[in-house]
Amino acid sequence: MKKKPEKQKDLEHLKGELSGDKSIFLTGYEKMTVDQDFALRKTVRGAGGNYKVVKNNIAEKAAEGMKASELLTGLKGMCAIAYTSGDPVALAKALSAYAKENPAFTFKAGMVEGRVVDLNGIKELATLPSKEAVFSKLLWVINAPAQQLVTVMNAVGRNLAVVVDQGVKENKFSA
Repeated sequence: MKKKPEKQKDLEHLKGELSGDKSIFLTGYEKMTVDQDFALRKTVRGAGGNYKVVKNNIAEKAAEGMKASELLTGLKGMCAIAYTSGDPVALAKALSAYAKENPAFTFKAGMVEGRVVDLNGIKELATLPSKEAVFSKLLWVINAPAQQLVTVMNAVGRNLAVVVDQGVKENKFSA
């Protein structure tokens, strides 16, 4: 059993981890094996996130005065948090894919950009395209009109060259 100074250290560490604008997913991990937990941690790291098993009262105290307090107040049962300051969609997709393969892993709730979301919100978030995919589509939409304009402008010169070439071949121009 941890002594009070160790618990205080854990509290301060968790408070530092939760500070700032992070996306947090509250999960349950009952009946998971060590191998499943290892695979889950590897999946979360691959999505750019962190995973931590937390004591409910320490999580509640660490979140006091933060946006996460609404999510981490009144926790019951075995809880863990997965969090990221990066792309919440990537983490939600990774966790959802893992949850499909391992029914022992469950979602309880989440917080994305300061807003608490329920299970349906997490499922919707997991179906969104990634940030990179959205950016590439946006760049394509921005680039398409400019590309079409350049094509049209080049067509005028190209068509004029074709007409002049036809005229020269058929001796239509007199010197």
